[in-house]
Amino acid sequence: MSRAPLWRALAALAVIATSLSLALTLAPRLGLDLRGGTQLVFETRDSPTVKADSEATDRALDVLRRRADALGVVDPTLVRSGEKRIIAELPGVLDPREAAEVIGKTAQLNFHPVLGAAEDGDKDAVADESGQKLKLGPVAISGADVTDASAYTDPQMGFGWFVTIDFKEAGPWRELTGKAACEPIGDPKRRVAIVLDNEVISSPQVNDTVGCNAGISGGTTQITGSFTMEEAQNLSVLIKGGSLPVPLELVEQRTVGPTLGAEAIEASAKAGILGVLLTALFIGVIYRLVGVLAAVALGCYALISYAGLVLLGATLTLPGLAGFVLAIGMAIDANVLVFERAREEYHEAPRRGLRAALERGYKNAWSAIADSNITTLLAAGLLFWLASGPVKGFGVTLAIGVIVSMFSAMVITRMLTHLVIGRIGPKASGLASVGRVRTWLTRRNPNLMSRRRIWLAVSAGLLVVMALGVFTRGLNYGVEFTGGRIMEFATSRTVDAGAARQAVSDAGFPSAVVQMSGDAISVRTGQIGADDVVRIEKQLDERVGDVTKQRDELIGPSMGAELRRNALIALGVALAAQLVYLAFRFRWTFGAASVAALFVDTLAVVGAFAWLGKPIDGVFLAALLTIVGYSVNDKVIIFDRVRELWPANRKTPFDRIVNTAILQTVPRTVNTGGSTMFVVAALAVLGGDSLRDFAIALLIGIFVGTLSSMFLAGPAAIELERFSKQPPPQQKSKRRAPNVREGSGAVV
Repeated sequence: MSRAPLWRALAALAVIATSLSLALTLAPRLGLDLRGGTQLVFETRDSPTVKADSEATDRALDVLRRRADALGVVDPTLVRSGEKRIIAELPGVLDPREAAEVIGKTAQLNFHPVLGAAEDGDKDAVADESGQKLKLGPVAISGADVTDASAYTDPQMGFGWFVTIDFKEAGPWRELTGKAACEPIGDPKRRVAIVLDNEVISSPQVNDTVGCNAGISGGTTQITGSFTMEEAQNLSVLIKGGSLPVPLELVEQRTVGPTLGAEAIEASAKAGILGVLLTALFIGVIYRLVGVLAAVALGCYALISYAGLVLLGATLTLPGLAGFVLAIGMAIDANVLVFERAREEYHEAPRRGLRAALERGYKNAWSAIADSNITTLLAAGLLFWLASGPVKGFGVTLAIGVIVSMFSAMVITRMLTHLVIGRIGPKASGLASVGRVRTWLTRRNPNLMSRRRIWLAVSAGLLVVMALGVFTRGLNYGVEFTGGRIMEFATSRTVDAGAARQAVSDAGFPSAVVQMSGDAISVRTGQIGADDVVRIEKQLDERVGDVTKQRDELIGPSMGAELRRNALIALGVALAAQLVYLAFRFRWTFGAASVAALFVDTLAVVGAFAWLGKPIDGVFLAALLTIVGYSVNDKVIIFDRVRELWPANRKTPFDRIVNTAILQTVPRTVNTGGSTMFVVAALAVLGGDSLRDFAIALLIGIFVGTLSSMFLAGPAAIELERFSKQPPPQQKSKRRAPNVREGSGAVV
């Protein structure tokens, strides 16, 4: 064994062994959409005295962490996002009311002297706990001066609960209560108002045992007011956590029940296993022994990808799980590219043997593999950069999958095939024959580019049809992009849609959109509160039987507008990045033709969802950017072959060269598309409602993207080359490139 294969074998074995160890010892970090819980996104706002900048947000984050700890939430995650946002993930908290009201409450706690009863028309008056209007003096003590607070009950003091407060310094509290003690018993001026968020939560009268100007010593006091246990505990959490330096606004909230997450994991696992088995069977039938070895490497790919996720501590979300499954189908692409090039090499020079053909196949396919994977990484990076919530996880898993797939194909598969390729016959290897698809194309030898203007006209017609769908039917934006609230309830029996709509209407929301999907009820409304959700759930319980809330998402209007803007930016940047990269790696004409085809691919999927009335949300954005990355792969493969053929056939018309490149890459396109379709179809059938629309978008995009590579990108490049003054690329390899026969698309 030569040094290079030995190094490759050692590297492959080391990575596989390490991945197996990590997979067995480390548990994956599941997102809230898979394990259940609540995610809250707060945005800091300017107060009259403090600007909401990154420093103020960090201080607010510290306060929220202390509150989450005091609530007893297991393994809470609180991080700052950007300059003014705080993301709080609370596993196991399924009632967003408690989380939002306690953790995110502004809690501007202040202690005021009472100047007396307010007069009618006094705009600065506030109501005490009994409703009496009071006029308050300036702040005497702020919440920042509080060091501790606890809830207690004492039978000797009655059956109610009270809260004790400890101050940093005894002086301010002694001075405040001493001045109040100088007033007569029963006079409002003898009271001290404790104000939380401009609301008087308690205004106790100073005890008659306190002397005038003496005040309460010791720096400790009690807040009484017939609190329940829950009220006293929540109040003590807020006070002990400290006052927020700036107000917070809840801009996004997601709550997912654990049952829905468990079902999603099970469905995705089934889809992944079925997709891998079908892909392995398909690749084994097409490429025989080397295909079987590629399937073994595919299993190693899944192991290494999973180990990479747990090692990096990446949060595995539902879209991320779909990305993991999808990347399994896409991972076979590099192997297909290599095997097809090896078949060409063996067909051209069988005397060199299978080993030489395979090695040259790896060498000649590398540039196409690198370029196609880099374009997918661009899409994954944009998802991570601009997306929010669970969709970020999709970008992470997709990026890891792309990197590992290259290692799997170029190291593991290469090592396995190198071990056996010299010990088997050409027929058993799967590389001796060019394949049925290539044989059929060679025999028919169609000149597809002779009708290039017809293909361009058909593409323009498709563009018009899909654009009509967008403009006439409109886009069904999800709450993620419009703002509002969406709830999903599981039912114990089949429910009549009319009865569900009537129940929601009786709850006070006649304009809500109520839809049925199997045994689930989906309710979409505007900006409503958590109490309204409880009212809707109660009405559904009474009218249609037992229901269980599985999902609850609230998106504020500003957040929805931002997410919608980011989606457009992500799509625009994705197309621009592909144009720049392809123009840099190939020619501006190839880049422009590819981006034009990608634009049609994108609009085809958007238009199809418009005609079908399916939702446009964050998961759809993940599918769309995946389509951009996947579709550009086909264009890269074709133009990489054009770049190879053109220098050796300078006198051949450019349209013949493009036609030959398309025909030569059709077997790769068919085999890769078939393997990916297996996985996507498995997601569509077994992935459940949460992933079905994602899979449908991918099916449409992959199908249209494959056709656009041949019938739009190729013809567009031919037409654009008429305006280009760039000379054909120079031949860099000493290997003689195939000659293109005049008047046909064949290679001789």
